[in-house]
Amino acid sequence: MDNQSCVKIINEWDIVSARQLGRNVAKELGFGTVDQARITTAISELARNIFLYAGQGQICIEKMYESGKVGLRIISIDKGPGISDIRQVMEDGYSTSGGLGAGLPGVKRLMDEFMIDSNPGEGTDIQATKWLR
Repeated sequence: MDNQSCVKIINEWDIVSARQLGRNVAKELGFGTVDQARITTAISELARNIFLYAGQGQICIEKMYESGKVGLRIISIDKGPGISDIRQVMEDGYSTSGGLGAGLPGVKRLMDEFMIDSNPGEGTDIQATKWLR
């Protein structure tokens, strides 16, 4: 199997598909049920952000093999409006949708590595990695 699989996010059902893909890959790599839940929660948040704020984009799940370690990387890519103030959206409790505001800070806490790159008017690229313990 290829090391990366992607799901286009256009409607809410695609969020479910991305979650299922992530859970299946996590299970295949040997992640336990708790880490599978963390990974699928992070995927849900990222895919929901694409759906709500960018309209469309994609979630890719990549199997990672580095220095004897095994991991899973979630890549969230959209060509939406971008994020003008990354520092603000990374604050706990910040929400533009009226949600709980767990959002991106929650994704960062759930995963081992987190990287965000966004340019207003160009879109957002987020990568979050979980390593097998």
